[in-house]
Amino acid sequence: MDDTTKIDKFTAINELARRRGFFWNSYEIYGGAGGFVAYGPLGTRLKQNIENKLRDIFVKQVGILEMESPIITPGKVFEASGHVTNFKEPMVECVKCNKRFRADHLLEEYAKISSVDAEKMSLDEIQQALEKHGIKCPDCQGDFNPPQQFLTMFITTIGPYSGATGYGRPEAAQGIFVEFNRLYAMAREKLPFGVIQIGHALRNEISPRQGLIRLREFTICDLEFFFDPEEPCCRLLKEVENEILPILLCESRLKCCEDTLNITVREALDRKIVKSEWQAFFMAMAKKLLVEIGVPPEKQRFIEKLTWEKAHYSSQSFDQEVLLDRHGWTEVSGHAYRTDYDLGSHMKASGADMRVFKEYAKPVETEQLAVKPVMAKLGPVFKKEAGKVGELLAKADPQVVKAAFEKDGFYMADTYKVLPEHVDISSQKTVERGKRFIPHVVEPSFGSDRLFYVALEYAYGVKDDRVVMSFPRSIAPTQIGVYPLMNKDGLEEKALELQKVLTQEGFTVELDETGSIGRRYARADEAGIPLGITIDYDTLSEGTVTIRDRDSWQQVRSQIKNLPELLHKYFQRKINFENLGSLVES
Repeated sequence: MDDTTKIDKFTAINELARRRGFFWNSYEIYGGAGGFVAYGPLGTRLKQNIENKLRDIFVKQVGILEMESPIITPGKVFEASGHVTNFKEPMVECVKCNKRFRADHLLEEYAKISSVDAEKMSLDEIQQALEKHGIKCPDCQGDFNPPQQFLTMFITTIGPYSGATGYGRPEAAQGIFVEFNRLYAMAREKLPFGVIQIGHALRNEISPRQGLIRLREFTICDLEFFFDPEEPCCRLLKEVENEILPILLCESRLKCCEDTLNITVREALDRKIVKSEWQAFFMAMAKKLLVEIGVPPEKQRFIEKLTWEKAHYSSQSFDQEVLLDRHGWTEVSGHAYRTDYDLGSHMKASGADMRVFKEYAKPVETEQLAVKPVMAKLGPVFKKEAGKVGELLAKADPQVVKAAFEKDGFYMADTYKVLPEHVDISSQKTVERGKRFIPHVVEPSFGSDRLFYVALEYAYGVKDDRVVMSFPRSIAPTQIGVYPLMNKDGLEEKALELQKVLTQEGFTVELDETGSIGRRYARADEAGIPLGITIDYDTLSEGTVTIRDRDSWQQVRSQIKNLPELLHKYFQRKINFENLGSLVES
């Protein structure tokens, strides 16, 4: 796309989005509410198409299961997961206008302190930095109260009882973890398997000021993949092991160096740069997803999260970032190796057994010492306490009991002195046919709204002073425009007939009859419609139509009877525009 016009893309895209109905700020008639947006007709379809692209890659191609769970979650779930303790951000409040701001964001914006340094500061260090750099309220220049930690989860009550605390979920992951046992059964009790949930989440952001990049209500796409850490990734890894991952390592970030390491998936694993094979696999698939919504590989990277940046549940984390015009490198997905943290935490808090059984290839025979209390001997000595002593001995470590007898001639079971004749220590053989363990988890997590904005920005271009939204054909909100050259002589009726045929074939079709054909083409380019079909007088006599390409503005002539088959192949990327018909000289 030839874009020679110097513009602020962020401003231009937001203006276009409001005017054409992609998205706008919610509740405008009441002054608006920060962090909430409404999606219009074009935006709703584009967002759905991006989410369906996720489903196509992960659900259809990889075989991931999909589920849906409630947005409101009992408090004990997020207490067990650690969110109530850890899901907090530093906040300052203006003493003059009472506006509240993310303290670390103020330091990044006005003191030019890097996010790496700002995120690891204590509240006292934040206070000192604000004072040192003379940072005031951006709205009224007032002073700030001392910083405090703010829980960024929406809190509510479930039902009429004030003690029944609930939270709006800040992620969709916990809805998967708490249902693990049922989902494992549905996966035929076989590892590995994954579950994705695409749905709304809520984060009570302190000061969202970045449009779709930071919202209070948003759509999250969390994928939890459960596996045995002792088993290799095998088949699926081979499909991506030569894919290049551009990674910005921790050591480079600490040196304030932006040089990425371009390394294959296989090399990243061999060099232990990525700990889990499954994590590397999903990073490669995330790169593929971004390419398919319009982001070239050279505009993507993965940054390794520093120790203090990682979430409390993560052993290793990478953020997938995309280069944006105003925001610079911006996170669009997170990739965390959550180990067995979540399932283990919910198992401990709820008492539900979240372990799975792994059968050994060959049974393992072991020989172990066992302590068996001789109650006939314990009774006369300990009388009423004999039962208690017997329980203590049954729980005792046989090796410890045996060692005590050999060294001291007795064993102290709590305050009870036990002699060798009171127990029978014998060797017992057992056969283990498998073991029970808690599966490990890797999580790719995508922000649907951020992917939506990324698709807008990378589609946006200007050609001959005209905005053209060059969406990849698989996510375009409207696939085909149908335009009667004139609204008379049967052309309008023929256009309606064609629209009906194509709609019944499953295409998303818009009929536009208003204004000159040039104006209609311009409107279609702004809406990102890949193909425009013009009904003219030759259509009536020859049964042919003109098909126009959004990006090149080239035109071909094609038979109406061939359109359904050709268009299906085109949108499945089996053929290109020039294969749709015979080129028309412009």
